[in-house]
Amino acid sequence: MSDPILVVGAGPVGLAAAGELARRGVPVRIVDTLPVPTTESRAVIVHARSLEMLERVGVLDDIVASGIKSTCVEMHAGGRTLARFDLDIVDSAHPYSVLTAQTETERVLTEHLAAYGVEVERGVSLTGLEQTASGVHATLRGPGGAQQTVAASWLVGADGARSEVRRQVGTALEGSFHGERFLMGDVHAAHDFDKRSMYTFFSPHDGPLMVFPMKGDRMRLIAQIPTASTDAASQEWLQRIADERAAGRLRILDSLWLTCFEVHHAQVPRYRFGRVFLAGDAAHVHSPAGGQGMNTGLQDAFNLGWKLAAAHQGTASPTLLDSYHAERHPVAARVIEFSTRLTQASTLANPVAQKLRNAVLHTVTGIGPARRALAEETEETTLAYRDSPAVVRSTAHARIHSGDHLPDVPDTGLREALTKPTGHVLLTLGPLPALPDLPGVRQVLVAGTAAATDGFDAVVADPDRRAAARFGLASGRVMIRPDGYVGAIAEGDDPAPVAAYQALTTAAAATGSEAAAAPA
Repeated sequence: MSDPILVVGAGPVGLAAAGELARRGVPVRIVDTLPVPTTESRAVIVHARSLEMLERVGVLDDIVASGIKSTCVEMHAGGRTLARFDLDIVDSAHPYSVLTAQTETERVLTEHLAAYGVEVERGVSLTGLEQTASGVHATLRGPGGAQQTVAASWLVGADGARSEVRRQVGTALEGSFHGERFLMGDVHAAHDFDKRSMYTFFSPHDGPLMVFPMKGDRMRLIAQIPTASTDAASQEWLQRIADERAAGRLRILDSLWLTCFEVHHAQVPRYRFGRVFLAGDAAHVHSPAGGQGMNTGLQDAFNLGWKLAAAHQGTASPTLLDSYHAERHPVAARVIEFSTRLTQASTLANPVAQKLRNAVLHTVTGIGPARRALAEETEETTLAYRDSPAVVRSTAHARIHSGDHLPDVPDTGLREALTKPTGHVLLTLGPLPALPDLPGVRQVLVAGTAAATDGFDAVVADPDRRAAARFGLASGRVMIRPDGYVGAIAEGDDPAPVAAYQALTTAAAATGSEAAAAPA
């Protein structure tokens, strides 16, 4: 048996990465420095695109049950509503965010991982790392201080903003390190806020206050404070800020967690170092504005997991593993840019600039396309990999493109057929035969009835041809990757795009130790 894949860090990103490997039958170890799970809940928002991924994992219902659905964003200043845009207008099977404590997200992902017989090894720290052409040798220090060197086929560094894995591979975060300072609290509070909304209150003097109602009377509050402040976080201070910026609309009953932190905006220049990959905060850090930090990390894990599984099983081409950086690095750069713009707009000190911001927000969010664009950016539903080296650019005249996330087709049963498999799915529309010689690819036919058809693993009834209209593809095939993104599109009975995708991403004759290895 080949060596397992080692995941360092058991926050949401590490747990998701380990889970993606385990559910594909890949041996995996996951270690974390903390002796017990944290009680600190740094992230509280799970956006629509992450919910789509979690549905594929099989834990969506548990995540939704742990929190509340949020379908609106409101911005206030000077006692009036400046802007309001709905989130349920986005193109997603789950057009909402879920507000839930990070501890709940970690609990759900830990239980999911345990169902595959994988337990987090706690109180274990990485202290050294060496690579060879065929694997990784990691030095781990256990709870008693004893050290051992373990062999791994690949290593995922999901150990946070102070990543030891990042240090061991000799890279560093690059960006702005003169960040804003914030006071954050998880509290129980009496309030009159609509729980379906998330709120930002702009202050003319002291920066914004962000308010996130959660399940029961729990609430997340994030307030900008002076950068030079050295005061300790306290409930009294947070209540005073809430009184000043939110016009006394909430009264803190007690505090679950209070902290002060400084925000930086940075990412590493590369996500892959030979057999070591960086994900989540180990690879990128940014402002909490927009609530996209954990979501970006989770999607790193979903992008990397199936690719590493293929590499471990000996079927991944070098291009496929290299595509992790090519696809995910630009996403984090875009998130950093978006969250930086939000933070800058929220922290304007000049009264004239504040008035201009308020007027622009009020005007722009009154325009339908602008509201939709804001909602889609927030929910990350426009995220695509059209320039990826691991997709085949299509010449088909379809509404969808290679690199897009396959859109949902309601009332067809198609989503259910596509979310259960852990591998690739070739979706065929129209009266076309199944393609031969596609090992490991599940073939699904969309037809007028659900009658079994030779060569297809499943048939989805779509008598009204909703899928053809949705995709803009009357007859053809769509190769869907394990993460739900489109790898290739073929119009009619043309087998070439599918064959090109297979040639691009698979290494049929490679071995698990050699398939996609690359120099550090």
